[in-house]
Amino acid sequence: MSVVAAAVTAVGVTGLTASGASADTPVPIATDGVKGIDFAGGVLATVERAAAGYEWVFVREVSADGTMAGDREDRGFASESAGGAGAERVPCDAGRCVPLRSTGNGHVGYFRVAGGSQRAEIHVSSNGLYGDAEEAVTGGKFVDVTGRFYVYNAASTGKQYIDYVPAYRSQNVRMVRNIAASSVWGTRLWTANAAAGSVSALDLKKKMVVETVGVGAPCTVKELQAIGRWLYWNCGPDGPAGVYDHTTKQKITVPSGPALVGDGYLVRHDRAAGKLLLTDFHTGTAAAPRAIADVPTGTVPDQRRLTWSVDKFGGDIAYVGRDNAVHVVQSGVPAQPLGRIDSDLDEVSVDLKSPYGNQAWMSTWQLSKPAHWTFTVRDALGRTVRTIKGAKATTEPDVTWDGRTDTGQYVHNGKHRWTLSTTAADGSGTYTTSADLSVYGGLQGYHDQGGTAHGDVVTLNGSGTLTNHIGNGAGGFGGKNSGGGWPAGTYAVPFGDTGKDRCAELLVRMPNGELRRYTGKCGGAYTPGSGHYVYGRGWQQYNVLTSPGDLNGDGRSDLIARQTTTGDLYFYAQTTDGKFAARVRIGGGWNTYGRITGAGDLTGDGRADLLAHDRNGGLWRYDGLGNGKFATRKQVFTDWGRSYNAIIGVGDISGDGRADLLVRDSAGNLYRNNGNGKGSFSGRVQLATGWQTYKGIF
Repeated sequence: MSVVAAAVTAVGVTGLTASGASADTPVPIATDGVKGIDFAGGVLATVERAAAGYEWVFVREVSADGTMAGDREDRGFASESAGGAGAERVPCDAGRCVPLRSTGNGHVGYFRVAGGSQRAEIHVSSNGLYGDAEEAVTGGKFVDVTGRFYVYNAASTGKQYIDYVPAYRSQNVRMVRNIAASSVWGTRLWTANAAAGSVSALDLKKKMVVETVGVGAPCTVKELQAIGRWLYWNCGPDGPAGVYDHTTKQKITVPSGPALVGDGYLVRHDRAAGKLLLTDFHTGTAAAPRAIADVPTGTVPDQRRLTWSVDKFGGDIAYVGRDNAVHVVQSGVPAQPLGRIDSDLDEVSVDLKSPYGNQAWMSTWQLSKPAHWTFTVRDALGRTVRTIKGAKATTEPDVTWDGRTDTGQYVHNGKHRWTLSTTAADGSGTYTTSADLSVYGGLQGYHDQGGTAHGDVVTLNGSGTLTNHIGNGAGGFGGKNSGGGWPAGTYAVPFGDTGKDRCAELLVRMPNGELRRYTGKCGGAYTPGSGHYVYGRGWQQYNVLTSPGDLNGDGRSDLIARQTTTGDLYFYAQTTDGKFAARVRIGGGWNTYGRITGAGDLTGDGRADLLAHDRNGGLWRYDGLGNGKFATRKQVFTDWGRSYNAIIGVGDISGDGRADLLVRDSAGNLYRNNGNGKGSFSGRVQLATGWQTYKGIF
């Protein structure tokens, strides 16, 4: 089954549109007549005439205090056409009404009649519906709908049908079974058993019974309504009725007769008095019924969802008055705390460059009542990179995150954490949930050749093999990719992405002084003949080439070079076309250092930094100023690592979001120093031996 976008048409009537009222209409809502009403999740569903005179199913969002209603939006054409085609109708005091089932998330369910049969439909938007694969039946009747789960009976087959309207992923909940009293709340389908007072909960996603309780009914339960902790039951229209409190295990006796249950209360129509009566049972004892509205006696014994309805999602009561206006009455009963009753969560990772399916993270949550919501994404260092806010209060926050920051850039690869924070629209509670999310296919991290967010290291051996060692995010290296044919004296510089494919490039200076930019392969191997751009020759004048990252705040990686003869340090800013602007001298006397390496952001200020190792073993840090220059040096360690002959600012290989350091000593031992995010490092941890075989480590 699938959601289908259906043009709203009817036999003999095409090209219709439903006109809407202005937003923020005061309640009561004036109408010229209502032929069907339901209320769920703060969304009022009605059947009314549009400006052209035809009847449509409409929805309006009602404020938490019940005083204002938003602009009406159609949920399908409802007028009857020749041959009786159109929305299913039943007798009512207004003539023939459409039995509606509002789902609580803005969708509306009803039956469509065509060719002498009915088909259950869930209308999800003005021109989108779900139900194209439902059976053609007669005598169809919705039993319950909550969020995306729905249950209906069919007299013609004697069966009950249970299914689910997918958001982003289908749920295998489709069931066809014998008819029984049932109600769905969240992922639980409560069903009456044959034994008196026995009901069981079936987990619809697991398709297994997870609980059986005795609700205290002296009969096989004939009707069930499940709302959070409350299980309402009755033994028929005129038989005993009660509520089972699933939290306290109390059994509460309530008045008999056709009723609708809200959160902690029950409403029934006293036709003799022409009143709606509310019974408050939230304390564990049913209070004396109190009149809340005048509703005409009428000729139809059961007027539920024809002239009045109850919002079971912690909400109010809606009814059609003698004036044909729709009125909303608050229950005055404290609601249960806001909570999640279902969710459809995406995977724990997202590949923003995936060739399969959506390149985004998409999820929905079903809440127990309408709430305002905010979705945030934080990076591994806890910095908020994206904030998405719901435009309105809803029971179903629906998030599509495209992997971009608030400024429109892609986030960096690596571990992130999403958080959904919600606040009940009625001000009575909050609900928060969060989880880790690994991002791939975003921006490469510093020194990240593999596109995995973790730092990598490039080596050159004596046989001319250039190898990319892929960081595993646990402090070491996992896979590696190698390409041969490189001449002795090759000098590699892991760089950033100069294009838009989100794969970091590799700069290579050839022995003849030619500087090349090899197109990034996101972990793939390079050979001299791989695709590349030539910057030019003369680069042999430098004995240090390194990229700290973005030095001037334009979002592009830059290059630092030290001139062999003078010890002068130069800054090469990358231009928009991936080339370099004219060099800028930013300091002299740098030949006092044996090794210089770009290090990424060591201090957590968002600026790229530089490390220098003097010939006495001291380690110094130069903090980037964001303008292509560096602040005065700060000593990180004294008399540190005199035996080290290679120091590489490798980026984050430990997986904590902080830039780390790799060093090799004269014996060929490779060590890692974890960055602390404050400009320094922890003690060294040995990673490998035998690295003296490499002629270059970059």
